Amino acid sequence: MLTSAVVGLVACALSVAGTDAVATTGSPYKISLASRKIPKGHAAALRRRGMTAFSIPLDDQFDGTDLQWFGNISVGTPPQTIPVVFDTGSETLEFTSTQCGAPCANQIMFDTEKSSTYISYNQTFSIAFATGGGVNPVISADEYVLTMLAGEDTITVGGIATPNVSLYTVINQTEAFASDPYSGIQGMSTQAQGFFAGLVQQGLPAMFGMYLTPKIIGNAELTLGGVDESKIFSDILWSEVPAGSDGTWQLNSSQISVNGYTTPLLASNRTVIFDSGTSNAYFDTNTTEAIYAMISPNIKPYASEPGAYGIACSEIGTLPATLDLTFTTITGEPFNLTIPSSELNVGPFSDDPSTCQTLINAFDGLELVGGSLLKHYYSVWDLSNQRMGFAWNGVPQWL
Repeated sequence: MLTSAVVGLVACALSVAGTDAVATTGSPYKISLASRKIPKGHAAALRRRGMTAFSIPLDDQFDGTDLQWFGNISVGTPPQTIPVVFDTGSETLEFTSTQCGAPCANQIMFDTEKSSTYISYNQTFSIAFATGGGVNPVISADEYVLTMLAGEDTITVGGIATPNVSLYTVINQTEAFASDPYSGIQGMSTQAQGFFAGLVQQGLPAMFGMYLTPKIIGNAELTLGGVDESKIFSDILWSEVPAGSDGTWQLNSSQISVNGYTTPLLASNRTVIFDSGTSNAYFDTNTTEAIYAMISPNIKPYASEPGAYGIACSEIGTLPATLDLTFTTITGEPFNLTIPSSELNVGPFSDDPSTCQTLINAFDGLELVGGSLLKHYYSVWDLSNQRMGFAWNGVPQWL
């Protein structure tokens, strides 16, 4: 999920006429790197301090399409198990509490009175999100809003406790959150914060790996402090997070191509955010409609859900819709990250089952990819070197 506002808080032939599309050249670059090995010196420090990487299993919220991956942390003394989304699109830790009551009844709620280490700051805040956990676009600024109480407590992950972690307990939430099977969000930005900062201070490398899989594959996981070699089936391609990203995981992209073709608009430079807490892809309206124009003229805006687009469900399964986003490695070589055609259909609209929603939502001012891209790669998020890495995760792209 991506925070929007905080109150008090911080290859097929082109068949579309009238476009200026040109065929892209080349293919995704493959480069051999020793990237999966810990650099000299860093390895020595690891041995000296004695902390090794460990993994947390993740479950997949599934409602006809992969939506969201989440796993457990433990909060308080004695520990209470709380399921959270490990969200690269946010920075803070927030989860439901018993003070929320009925609006949070679907989630596991943390009981502050049962934790001897919980401290309340007696400060209440509200936070809004620009993207939600599902596939529907955020229609209004007050759709995804949490009201929270600031405090601190001990967070235990992988059997390692970090005391005095700043957190926010949800005391009220809007209806859009009600169907979530998880209780909250743990921000995993480019700057280590909260429990992750505590682990880093105790000697864990400031890196994590994400194996986000389709529901049919399962066994998704988050690896803290490194990567899971058994989930990586190619070299890791590294790209630098641009300076001034202010905690946001983002990369500069030189081109978007659709089914092997691009246009002057799509071949322009842009900065793309990588958000593990968001399912769909988001681009500005002009970019979104330029992409859809290269897929089918029958993909149209969906009036009742601003920002969403759709097409007859009877037609969507026949459409080629492979999106390649071009980035650059740290050695200056271009490479592509692909969202395959299998991701185009995110299911029928609830108010019109004959019309299926398509992958990309229009959101002016936002260029973002989420789970629909990330589940086709093993992603590495390196805080120490401010870079991201991608490798094939062994999952066929048609899943």
